[in-house]
Amino acid sequence: MARMTTTRTVALLAAAALPFALTACGDDTDTGSSASSSSSSESMGSDDSMSSSTDAAEAGAPFGEGCASVPEDGKGSFDGMSTDPVATAASNNPLLKTLVKAVTEADLAKTLNSSEDITVFAPTDDAFAAMDQATLDKAMGDPKGLLTTVLTHHVVEGRLAPEDLAGTHETLAGDKITVKGSGEDFTVGEANVVCGDVQTANATVYIVDSVLLPTAK
Repeated sequence: MARMTTTRTVALLAAAALPFALTACGDDTDTGSSASSSSSSESMGSDDSMSSSTDAAEAGAPFGEGCASVPEDGKGSFDGMSTDPVATAASNNPLLKTLVKAVTEADLAKTLNSSEDITVFAPTDDAFAAMDQATLDKAMGDPKGLLTTVLTHHVVEGRLAPEDLAGTHETLAGDKITVKGSGEDFTVGEANVVCGDVQTANATVYIVDSVLLPTAK
């Protein structure tokens, strides 16, 4: 009799313990599922972060039809220009040979290269070719006077990102220029930005299709 009672007691205890065991197993499964979900979420978050970084990098890329004429590699490419100060970077860009010649004549290369955080509106060779020849000759014949005034009229203190570009800005010549537009479509006076947001070691460059002439005082 005692043996039967003992056997029944053990069976009852085992039956009572079974729900707790099943509950514990269920908890382990849920925990594993949560951990898996958490891991998946973290992985997705990481992918989102990488995507945001990529989008930011793409958003800062040079823009404009004229950018197609910039070399894809070498010192005159966007990557090559980004490591040199602005006058040196421009000297390696095949679109800006006349500008570089003018900067050299005015002895401004050192000044531009040593400046910190500036914005340069850089006229293409075609922009200089379209100028009135008498005006160009007069400027080139007065490198420390008129030519310096014209060139510094193309330079603004601070690096202007595209979203900050529209507005009126004071130039290193002491006068002002006005930029209109938004997104990837900008004009500077009568000039169009044909390749914008080009980075050099110390400047942001906007390549324009006309020479910006200061207003006579």
